[in-house]
Amino acid sequence: MRLPSSSIHLRRVATGFLAGVCAWLGTPLAITQTVPPATAQIYTPPTDLPASIDYSRPRSPFPNPLAPYEATRIAPPNLKNDARLVSLIHDGKLMLSLNDAVALALENNLDIAIARENLNMAQTDVMRADAGSSILGVNTGVVQNTPGGGVGGLSGVVGSGTGGTSPGSAGIATGTNGLVNSTLGLGSTITSFDPILTGTLQMDRLHIPSTNSVNGIHRLDTNTGTADLAYTQGLQWGTDVAVNFNNTHITSNNRNNLYSPDINANTLYKVTQPVLQGFGKIPNTRFIRIAQNNLEINDVAFRLQVITTVDQIESIYWNLVYAYENVKVQQDALNYSQTILKDTRTQVKYGVDQPIQIANAESTVALNQNALILAETNLELQQLLMKNALSRTLNNSEVMEAQVVPTSTMEMPEAGPEPAMEVLVKEALVNRAELQESNIDLTTRKLSEQAINNALRPIVDPSVYYGGSGLGGAINPLVPRCSTTVVTRCFNQATGPSGFRNGGPVGYGSALGQTFNGTAPDYGVSANINITLRNRTAQANQIRSRLEDNQAELRLQQLENQIRIEVRNAEFGVTQNRASVESARKAVDLANQSLYAEKRRLDVGVSDPDNVLQMHSALVTAQSSLLSAQVAYEESLVELDRATGLLLDHTGILISDARQGHVTTPPHVQGIAH
Repeated sequence: MRLPSSSIHLRRVATGFLAGVCAWLGTPLAITQTVPPATAQIYTPPTDLPASIDYSRPRSPFPNPLAPYEATRIAPPNLKNDARLVSLIHDGKLMLSLNDAVALALENNLDIAIARENLNMAQTDVMRADAGSSILGVNTGVVQNTPGGGVGGLSGVVGSGTGGTSPGSAGIATGTNGLVNSTLGLGSTITSFDPILTGTLQMDRLHIPSTNSVNGIHRLDTNTGTADLAYTQGLQWGTDVAVNFNNTHITSNNRNNLYSPDINANTLYKVTQPVLQGFGKIPNTRFIRIAQNNLEINDVAFRLQVITTVDQIESIYWNLVYAYENVKVQQDALNYSQTILKDTRTQVKYGVDQPIQIANAESTVALNQNALILAETNLELQQLLMKNALSRTLNNSEVMEAQVVPTSTMEMPEAGPEPAMEVLVKEALVNRAELQESNIDLTTRKLSEQAINNALRPIVDPSVYYGGSGLGGAINPLVPRCSTTVVTRCFNQATGPSGFRNGGPVGYGSALGQTFNGTAPDYGVSANINITLRNRTAQANQIRSRLEDNQAELRLQQLENQIRIEVRNAEFGVTQNRASVESARKAVDLANQSLYAEKRRLDVGVSDPDNVLQMHSALVTAQSSLLSAQVAYEESLVELDRATGLLLDHTGILISDARQGHVTTPPHVQGIAH
């Protein structure tokens, strides 16, 4: 028998009616955020951006001839958050739209910043190769060290190095027995394309006791000055040019020396041209071409990095939206269960309900409190993940203490004709960065194979050379002069040594001239021949290179097949998640109607609070499922854009903005509202 109390009855009816109306009218059919009012600040990108530096170009020796020998000043990394992030904070809240999140990621995300350095390092490899040196290589893998967004959980992905946490097409792999090297870059030796100037300058004073009675002295004193100079340079056809220029200046008290000072000069010009191994531009410019291809791969890899990071940022954003909305759903559930508990206690007090109803209501309140705590801590985690993904540093109290409020909402497009699957696949095969990387890598391997085939040949390097010698100085005054009465060793001043100037003094200029005028020429031809018997190393390299080419072609085909599957799977995901959203909406509608009907039954006394709480719990579950379905649908759209390679186009992102780390054209993500 119900208590005939008008106040309690009216309160119960009013409570049930208002709760039912609020639940009926407040059912979220789309993810929406209640944005607190704030005065918007307009962010103005900086206009004094530093000019980009091309690290493939060396420092010019003009007008400063010492510039090539001075260290290039590289700016330290920027580890501070920029003004865009701070401008979005209002009254302790970071008011964040999805477009703002993408823009901040392009400017601040450390994964992109790390990958950006790979572009500069690839340019330095081009400079090394232009000089005739081997290249160091650059990691082309995608950096995935930002926690959250479904990429490696909270720990990211541990991979192949600081420049890339997933192996790239131009990198190296690790095998069961350690490091596995590629044959890329193997081939004949390359001489430096940069001219090399070497020299030796020496002043020596030698004093030794004399044991030769002919000298007539007790100690030989010799002063020697040496000035040697050599110039070498390799050309891209394998030609090696060498010029040697040697000079000595000797003074001595030795009577056996005809000249003191004795000036000697000689020159040698030599040109060597390989005719078998090392002949041609391909084996000698292979590093230049590989470096240029790697630079192109790094351009594509950076685009893939931006796609991967933007995909991750959007996923983190929608996870944040879910967490933000789920807190409100759980808070409403707790408030409703607390109201039911309060009314149940009143009913039990007046004998309308049994005391067991209080225990049931208290249990529901405890469960809802626990669900709210879980939702709130998940929201705090998602806020932290978002701030980390959009910041260079978390050592900023204003950013760390700010609550992240997502302001973008999803728009469920009307169902319409979907693009044909084959159209999506064709777009993916044209736009996917991984395919572009693999094609460039395959071109590089074909080039490397030609260089390795050349290395099978013996070394036959013929050379031609021409040189000259010159002699000069002053007649040693200690040497005795010849006379008609003395027939011992002497010097005939009338004729002089070798007839030079009739015995007169010969200076350095005359000695230098003799090296060019053919007075004492030295010329000839030579050949350096090196034949490796059995040649097993070169054979193994050639075979392995061919096998690696086959492997690269198989990998390319495998990648195409994988992309076809990814596109189809992404399209299936969109279709399935759209159906899930429609199903979840109907489930929410049903839960609302069931709750409303059960409350009406409670009002007329044919139900009890337990049934109402169960119906309300079913409504909360349906609302959470709807949120999850909507987030999954939005993420499936992002995945489809990634799978087709159109994510940047559909987001309005300019790669040039990502390269310089400053967004000049704001992104515009499709399918959202603000």
